[in-house]
Amino acid sequence: MLLFFLLGLASPVLAQKTYFVSPGGQDRNNGSQQFPFQTVERAKEEARKTNEEVVIYLLEGVYRLADPLIFTPEDGMNDKSLTIRSYPGEKAIIAGGILLNPTWESHTKEIMKTKITPPVDFDMLLVNGEIRHLARYPDYDPAAVRFNGTSADATSPDRVKRWKNPVGGYLHAMHAHDWGDFHYRITGKDKKGNLQLEGGHQNNRQSGLSVQNRMVENIFEELDAPGEWYYDQSGSTLYYYPVPGEDVHNARFEVPQLKHLIEFRGTENNPVKNIFFKDITFTQTTRTFMETYEPLLRSDWTIYRGGAVIFEGTENCGLTNCFLHHLGGNAIFFSNYNRNSIISGSHITQIGASAICFVGDPEAVRSPAFEYGEFVSLEEMDRTAGPKTNNYPANCLVHDNLIYKIGLFEKQITGIELSMCRFITISHNSVYDTPRAGINISEGTWGGHVIEYNDIFDTVKETGDHGSFNSWGRDRFWHPDYKIMCDIVANEPSLIPADAISTVTIRNNRFRCDRGWDIDLDDGASNYRIYNNLCLNGGIKLREGFYRVVENNILVNNTFHPHVWFENSGDVFTRNIVMSPYQPIRVQEWGAETDYNIFTDSLSYKAARENNTDEHSIVCPVNFRNPEAGDYSIDNQSTEVFRIGFQNFDMHRFGVLSPRLRQLARTPKMSLPVITKDNAGTGVISWNGWHIKNLETLGERSATGMDAERGVYVVTSIAFDNPLRDILQANDVILKFGNKPVNNLSELFEAIGKSNLKTPQEIIIFRNQRENSVTIPGNTIR
Repeated sequence: MLLFFLLGLASPVLAQKTYFVSPGGQDRNNGSQQFPFQTVERAKEEARKTNEEVVIYLLEGVYRLADPLIFTPEDGMNDKSLTIRSYPGEKAIIAGGILLNPTWESHTKEIMKTKITPPVDFDMLLVNGEIRHLARYPDYDPAAVRFNGTSADATSPDRVKRWKNPVGGYLHAMHAHDWGDFHYRITGKDKKGNLQLEGGHQNNRQSGLSVQNRMVENIFEELDAPGEWYYDQSGSTLYYYPVPGEDVHNARFEVPQLKHLIEFRGTENNPVKNIFFKDITFTQTTRTFMETYEPLLRSDWTIYRGGAVIFEGTENCGLTNCFLHHLGGNAIFFSNYNRNSIISGSHITQIGASAICFVGDPEAVRSPAFEYGEFVSLEEMDRTAGPKTNNYPANCLVHDNLIYKIGLFEKQITGIELSMCRFITISHNSVYDTPRAGINISEGTWGGHVIEYNDIFDTVKETGDHGSFNSWGRDRFWHPDYKIMCDIVANEPSLIPADAISTVTIRNNRFRCDRGWDIDLDDGASNYRIYNNLCLNGGIKLREGFYRVVENNILVNNTFHPHVWFENSGDVFTRNIVMSPYQPIRVQEWGAETDYNIFTDSLSYKAARENNTDEHSIVCPVNFRNPEAGDYSIDNQSTEVFRIGFQNFDMHRFGVLSPRLRQLARTPKMSLPVITKDNAGTGVISWNGWHIKNLETLGERSATGMDAERGVYVVTSIAFDNPLRDILQANDVILKFGNKPVNNLSELFEAIGKSNLKTPQEIIIFRNQRENSVTIPGNTIR
């Protein structure tokens, strides 16, 4: 299927008709290069009049939209195609914002103000192309873990009482269990200083707000830091606290006004066909976290069905080589029926929510339920396999895209989201710097996806209990009560694949998660084949599902995490390289096969044999060719590894392919494998949810950048809820605890023993080639 897509993409459009558009043109012109139109809408009107293939060239400049551009079947059909692209060598920008013309005057010594005429909707503000922050508490801190700064004091009555009129402000809070976030609009306050709120619909697990992790914004009294702003709607006045060195009189101020820039509007019976955008920049849409959200069946998600570019009812449409940035919500959204459409070669960054979403119609799902605790009774359940209708995305491609710094405003988001769709191919994408998963599959409906050659890392940065790749199952067979579910699958095993009708393949990817699992199949996720993946830190977790085959993966400094398995699950875990003991939770039955694996130490192997698994597995040295450079291939001297069936796989094709994107893309930290030659152990111990050890080898010194073999080396996190996950990172080196030097484990525990752990403790860690001071709150270390 990938070859089909790429051949179609490579075929030139043999245009017999061309039109030109320029911001300096006139819509009364003829649309030639010499006399271009001014608006894309005008060129689109002319293109509708011909049955020929059409190319609309956008000349250099910014195209500010008053309304979204809407494409219907009149614009693209079987016998005609339409391509809208930047003219070669020029940069065309489609923007949903307006340019302000402020006249600044001083409000206070630090704060400027200006009247805005006519009044406009204010949700985001960009100054010289950079997002500025609404007046907020706590102030914006680029180093803070969640929302760039949170505090329990954000909604304290004493603070609220100081606000004269907080109506129109927002409360943003993390989920009590770090399963995403919530957003509320402030509608008032009472005399006791309690906020009155509306909202909280952005999360499908209503388990309450975090007490600690809260942030408020759009409060005038909190306008107290450089880069903050506040718009007084009643007085049409914008207040702004300039950043140091900023000349507000010559700066460019822009305000997004539109939720969507481009909309494809078709249906299964009358689809939009053969329309492509190429080499276009899309920017400046409003935030959407207070719009109507809908639950994605029984997953933890609700979602806004929209984005800067919306595909609904398309065939063979797409975006190639585009740049999407500074967007308030989702970037690209495929809603309901879409076939053979493509997103490729594109760069997506600085957006408020998810990058690319494929979401079908819940009406296409048989016996749907919409919350974790819901279950359609067996008496009422439709037992027919597969979807009821074709109103969902299928046979689409996401290829060679660079996605990072997303989820600026919302945290239950992902790089690529799949829900109620089928046969989506996700290949050669680089996804990183995300608050939640890099790729997320919300449920089993209806599978068949291929996820390959992606580079997914620096994920789950603001949340927890998640993975770089994450999926839920919670299909119609799944029940939250374990005993009831055991009865269901024992009596009606045909229900297990009734929604997950096609196998999801995850192969040849590189994953790294420092705050969760590299691959996380949660709550019933079933019918997967997972092979040839390099898991750099978090291992692989399988919970509650069926028919998962996991083979020939490398789990660097981590292991296999089977959680809550069922009898006759059909699960297979074989020919994987495992570097620490399995971490089972409530596992009595070990699936169809857990065997023929390669353990790098005898203690892990011994623990597996005590579980009556791995009869034919081996313990042997594993020599990686060049892990510091990212090559974890096994060298040819490790004959035992190959004899048991492990096969090397390509270590050089992860992530984006385009030279333009490869120059921009980062790659993950490469974990130094912790292996000892005698296979009796590694000196690694468990401490407060982390594996740590003495830094004692030249390789460890090289990996961390240390000047000598000293300190305590932080290997990897082993518990998603560990108390230090917001403080430590894998590859840190602990050098001081309190005021006491730490050269090894003994000195660390001696320092801890002499400290009052009820009070905050400062520690010095070596990270990113320099010493850093961090504080561990009191009563944190166990």
